Amino acid sequence: MLQNTGKLAGCTLFITGASRGIGKAIALKAAKDGANIVIAAKTAEPHPKLPGTIYTAAQEVEAAGGKALACVVDIRDEKQVGEAVQKAVDRFGGIDILVNNASAISLTGTLETPIKKVDLMLGINLRGTYMTSKMVIPHLLKSRRPHILNLSPPLNLNPTWFKNHTAYTMAKYGMSMCVLGMAEEFRGQIAINALWPKTAIQTAAMDMLGGEGIAKQCRTADIIADAAYAILSQPKDYTGHFLVDEDILKEHGVCDFDQYAVQPGHPLLPDFFLDEAPETLVKQMEQHGEHAGVWFLDLKSGSGSAGQGQPPVKADVVMAMDSADFSKMFLGQLKPTMAFMSGKLRIKGDMTLAIKLEKLMSHMSKAKL
Repeated sequence: MLQNTGKLAGCTLFITGASRGIGKAIALKAAKDGANIVIAAKTAEPHPKLPGTIYTAAQEVEAAGGKALACVVDIRDEKQVGEAVQKAVDRFGGIDILVNNASAISLTGTLETPIKKVDLMLGINLRGTYMTSKMVIPHLLKSRRPHILNLSPPLNLNPTWFKNHTAYTMAKYGMSMCVLGMAEEFRGQIAINALWPKTAIQTAAMDMLGGEGIAKQCRTADIIADAAYAILSQPKDYTGHFLVDEDILKEHGVCDFDQYAVQPGHPLLPDFFLDEAPETLVKQMEQHGEHAGVWFLDLKSGSGSAGQGQPPVKADVVMAMDSADFSKMFLGQLKPTMAFMSGKLRIKGDMTLAIKLEKLMSHMSKAKL
């Protein structure tokens, strides 16, 4: 783990979505320095499926050595954001650091995404980040350690990251565009950067998306907290960077990344937007003993064929997944597109064939029934 240096002692951090997950991990890391933490999130009452509230997070912050202010905030609500910012200034005398962590996700295609869900993602990820930044910036300009950190990815325009979830990518990249524009607008006055994980991070959202078994392919939120701490400890001329957690920690001397793994030694699921080569992950999974053999399905040659072993001709698509998950997919209990997004299905080749496979599996499962 990256050791605390005390550089955030007395600083006031305004963190959105800090009642759980990555936001809370960043809060607790800063609290160890004796920082003041404004926990700006919606969860005031216990959620039936998600852990923690703003008040339990505040208790943890104070137990870690910081001071906490819990504010009920829906970052889509201008009035609530404005009131929380004012409460923070009244309580702590100003704001030094803003962490835009709150985010909404729906990994669905254009036709499958309700407009209400589009509005939610754009409202939280893009508009909420922009609005919160706009309201906090006047206070940052008065700070000696002004910084904005957005939890958002590098602006990768590879169409792969758009075609299966255009709305989500638009919303998430909106956060990154805030970094791109504001970093230049306030250069020399405020450090404004983005941070993104190299691998999937175990959070309540990931558990809901990936289902049982996804955790062992993840790292804990501690790696993001350590990387955020390293960034927020930099001077205000350190700005305009799109940073990846593992890279920034390597620069700060961290060599052992197994310490962040939920299950040390297990292959990790690459996060979105970083163009991790699928074949690399497949090789890692095979080395870990998570394959039950090689099979081929030929629907092009003559009347078609199927069998065990390597195909007689070069395959258009190479797919790898756990045999139990394949059985679920064959029975129609797991859609190939969702299997791919959750990391259960790894594909090298033409992704459009995943959609054709989904239809084929659907027809085959109905025929079996």
